[in-house]
Amino acid sequence: MEILTITTQPFSDQRPGTSGLRKKVRIFQAPHYLENFVQSIFDTQTDLKGGVLVLGGDGRYYNRQAIQIIIRMAAANGVAKVIVGQGGLLSTPAASCLIRKYQTNGGIILSASHNPGGPDGDFGIKFNTANGGPAPEGVTEAIFAHTRKITEYRTLAFDAIDLDTIGSLSLGQTGVEVIDPVADYAALMEDLFDFDRIRQLFDSGLFSMRFDAMHAITGPYAKRILEEMLGAEPGTVINGDPKEDFGGGHPDPNLVHAHEVVTLTSGRNAVDFAAASDGDGDRNMILGRNFFVTPSDSLAVMAANAHHIKGYAGGINGVARSMPTSQAVDRVAEELGLDCYETPTGWKFFGNLLDAKRITLCGEESFGTGSDHVREKDGLWAVLFWLNLLAVRKMSVKEIVQEHWWRFGRNFYTRYDYEGIDTEAANGLMTHLQARLADLPGTTLDGYIVDYADNFAYTDPVDGSVSKNQGVRIGFTDGSRIVYRLSGTGTAGATLRVYLEAYESDTEKQGRKTAEVMHPLVEIAIGIAEIVSRTGRKEPTVIT
Repeated sequence: MEILTITTQPFSDQRPGTSGLRKKVRIFQAPHYLENFVQSIFDTQTDLKGGVLVLGGDGRYYNRQAIQIIIRMAAANGVAKVIVGQGGLLSTPAASCLIRKYQTNGGIILSASHNPGGPDGDFGIKFNTANGGPAPEGVTEAIFAHTRKITEYRTLAFDAIDLDTIGSLSLGQTGVEVIDPVADYAALMEDLFDFDRIRQLFDSGLFSMRFDAMHAITGPYAKRILEEMLGAEPGTVINGDPKEDFGGGHPDPNLVHAHEVVTLTSGRNAVDFAAASDGDGDRNMILGRNFFVTPSDSLAVMAANAHHIKGYAGGINGVARSMPTSQAVDRVAEELGLDCYETPTGWKFFGNLLDAKRITLCGEESFGTGSDHVREKDGLWAVLFWLNLLAVRKMSVKEIVQEHWWRFGRNFYTRYDYEGIDTEAANGLMTHLQARLADLPGTTLDGYIVDYADNFAYTDPVDGSVSKNQGVRIGFTDGSRIVYRLSGTGTAGATLRVYLEAYESDTEKQGRKTAEVMHPLVEIAIGIAEIVSRTGRKEPTVIT
């Protein structure tokens, strides 16, 4: 079988962001673009030669074609075996599960997560290392550096292989194993959670739920686990068939984009529990009857109740959250005597802490929670955690969260997203904020006294690596916070995220509306950053 060496030239825009390389589909379809990045993975990650690679994606447009390209390149670069999900499908947490279970040398995951799909949508690729987690910055920087000097890539002259039939085949000296994308992940979930108790919950006839897969990757996983293994009624999973364009929707599990399932939690026939996941299955939204659980609260409730869950009944090592995530879990950790870490945004920062067994649970405010079972955030895992908790506690979602607030206090929390703004304007706004930081401590802003103002920097307690400029923080003496970040997950323009948090220990005041509590902080945040004048946006794109 002939190995072809193709001459190419570097592209200047292949630096991975917080979740890999993401661009518009048409950019990845350009001659040599995908191939350059993939060859840079093989050239820098030398363990892949003679090793085993996991490969799959979320099924978005261009996924199948990209899978075929990568398999041919893997064979040409001496990979001994490629494990690929049937149809080219693998959720991101399932890919991490496979890497860890079969002790492979890494994995390539094709996804743009919660970004829209289709011919005019987004596409993405990232490399996960042998621990199952996203490549750390040292690896991504090495890959990027190689993309800047690449002159050739290697591939095979070979027709497309059959991705739809489970089984093994050969491509030259490389074995290709097409596997059931759900089976290994489902087995792991059954080990972690008390499926018998959850079955009893569904069998009682007193409990109803809906899971919105948003026409994304978790549809087959949720149908297998929720409806087939746990006995939820048929139709519990809605929008369960993965589509290349996510059915024309935006596969982001928040109150705006997952409005269909949100409406099912209110009214006379409201369900007791609802959830949604995103494009690649690593995010989650949790809802009760007429009740939304913020991702920050969800992580805190999990930490406080982990002892009720089979896989965590022996205790947890510690917890971690990304810096913009609310400090709700910090209060749990303090009371329970657990170590608590604050990291930059990006799941890769949790990897060292998990591998060193310093933490068991971790989460980000952007609808991501997870544990040491894999090295990715995991949307369906979070849903099963909540189902298991509901089955054990025999309380509603609202009752569990309110009880948590009464015990630990409530961290009111909201996020304003300004999507697709001019990149130069966004950078100018952050530069403006940075210039003001030194003068802010001790000043009063509309009655709030500034305690600290900085640009968050993180020193990894395991390997000592330092990550600077991870987001501007303005903290007030009453525990309130404002955080500004430019997101690394978009593909067009810049996304400015503004995070706001306020703490309330008085149980009589914990039932106030979030918008009411946050209004003064919102006004401060918009004013001090000059958002309207600098971006031209009078309103955010999304409020969560």
